[in-house]
Amino acid sequence: MKRIIFFYLTSFGTSLMGNSITAIALPLVVLFTTGSPLSAGVVAIAAAVPAALAGLLMGSLVDRINRRTAAILSDVISAVALLILPIVDLTIGLSLGWFVAVAILNSFGDVPGITAREAMLPAIAKAATTDPSRLIGLRESLAGVSLLLGPAIAGILVSAFEPVTVLWITSGLAAAAALLTAAVPKRATVLSRDHTESSTTRPARSMFYGLGVIARSPLLRGLVLLGMALAIVLAATQGMVIPVHFAFRDEPQFVGFVLSALAAGLLVGGGCFAAFGHRIPHRMWFIAGLVLVAVGFSVIGVLGPVWSIFAGAAIVGLGGGSMNAVIGLAFIENVDDSQRGTVLGAQNAIMTLVPAAGIGVAALLIEVSGLSLATIALTALWILAALGALLTPHLRRLGQGKA
Repeated sequence: MKRIIFFYLTSFGTSLMGNSITAIALPLVVLFTTGSPLSAGVVAIAAAVPAALAGLLMGSLVDRINRRTAAILSDVISAVALLILPIVDLTIGLSLGWFVAVAILNSFGDVPGITAREAMLPAIAKAATTDPSRLIGLRESLAGVSLLLGPAIAGILVSAFEPVTVLWITSGLAAAAALLTAAVPKRATVLSRDHTESSTTRPARSMFYGLGVIARSPLLRGLVLLGMALAIVLAATQGMVIPVHFAFRDEPQFVGFVLSALAAGLLVGGGCFAAFGHRIPHRMWFIAGLVLVAVGFSVIGVLGPVWSIFAGAAIVGLGGGSMNAVIGLAFIENVDDSQRGTVLGAQNAIMTLVPAAGIGVAALLIEVSGLSLATIALTALWILAALGALLTPHLRRLGQGKA
């Protein structure tokens, strides 16, 4: 593997792993410190809303400076933010206000960092003379690895140390991601000369500019709506349906294994796309992903034996890995490089808020209609979204250039 690709993927994976561990450790720190689940919810909201705003605000900045620089700055912000909590704990003591402040600060590192790394992928692929589909497939596989290993590593660390101590480690991972990104040659991520010159004189864009680009493009609009449907159903299933189901059966130990099965599917799906994505038409990958995700959610929705739920989660991951890779390629092919950061920032901002809505909808459905009807409704939502995608003319032309 070429040096450029190695450092790009390693920095991406390190950043994702740190985020995955932090997502487990930080709520535990809040709970252990305040003793209030409500406080953990307040911190979660305090992180989600600013993260969405950061995606909208910082996307334009990603387009105006070198994306390598933007990714490094984002990782440094995350490292500093996470470092504040253990230092405050050792000195004056933690309170809810500190958690909220750090959650807000950290949000300006997470989403912009993801956006910058996604936006630089075409330049990395060009510099390494590699097909972008291979890089995107490997990136999706890394997402599966972080989802698979992150919670397990977090569990081991939390059991071995105080939860707040784990934040020293996650801060170190963010700093390591910054150093690994710095090892990527600047020439591999620098904007073209014409773009660089124009970016310094172009007036600042509205924070909603990226949303406007998505809304005006039938293809991008359709892909984002499809992604929102997947995020809602996946978050509802993973964050509410599965925990409630196993809690009712007095088998809470299986909840984590469902997440592992999903991550394993993502790993395999992304790996297959990395290996064969350039040989098979993207539309075929897209259709296969839609169908596999529908099958997986249907299997989960039956709420049958434990093994069937594991299998359903793995199938969802397998289809989602290939489908997400195709969507990522579509954004590369249909968004100009000069506004890719702005558009990806808007997309990431939307996807930051949607999972919370999915969990809320699932909780309401379970409360009103029961668990079985809630799972049927969620599965039906995805099937309708998949059918809509298959029947949308612009989505039927995926992989055929700009639409």
